[in-house]
Amino acid sequence: MGALQSLPAQPEYIDLAQKTGFSFEQIAILHKRFKQLSRDEETLRRENFSQIPDLACNPIRTQIIEAFFDKRNYHQNDVGMVEEIGFKEFLVVMSHFRPPSHRMTEEQRENVRTEKLRFLFNMHDTDNDGTITLEEYRHVVEELLSRSGALGKETAKGIADAAMLEVASISVGHMEPDEFYEGITFEHFLKLLKGFEIESRMNIRFLNMDTSTLFFLFSFSSI
Repeated sequence: MGALQSLPAQPEYIDLAQKTGFSFEQIAILHKRFKQLSRDEETLRRENFSQIPDLACNPIRTQIIEAFFDKRNYHQNDVGMVEEIGFKEFLVVMSHFRPPSHRMTEEQRENVRTEKLRFLFNMHDTDNDGTITLEEYRHVVEELLSRSGALGKETAKGIADAAMLEVASISVGHMEPDEFYEGITFEHFLKLLKGFEIESRMNIRFLNMDTSTLFFLFSFSSI
């Protein structure tokens, strides 16, 4: 009961538990971490995420942080970015990293998988137009490859361009020489990742420690 008592507005968090699938204990852990990151403020801003060590070395750190401020990830039929978020928005975004429950039906598991893939798609569709363009895809690949130091920017660009051509052939089949592939739609994205085990790439782990060091870790491996 201690975890529940540490949460303000308990009825609201009961509703959030139903919406996100987190247990009350997990919500309590995330609430404490939220307060640590925000320095006891009611909202989080982008600069607060600099306190998460695991993000510092993540090659898509920027995209992960921006995902927390993307309205698409917690408001249906809404687009655009916000400058700060409250605990409710923080929790809803974190729920995308929650592994599916063993008690879920196959339909429920498929819905969770689709939501995770939508979240991943939104991270790469940076202009909110419903399509991952070559430029957006190129930017992600360049970041992933060039930051390692093993490949130069031009080499990374070439790999991204070749990969996009392969995506086009899988998504739409044969294309005439004068045809232009506008980019990856979410339907194409689902097709490309059919059979891809997304749960092991997007997950959250809770570490129970004393209150001064209580924190969470979430894992995100780029495809």
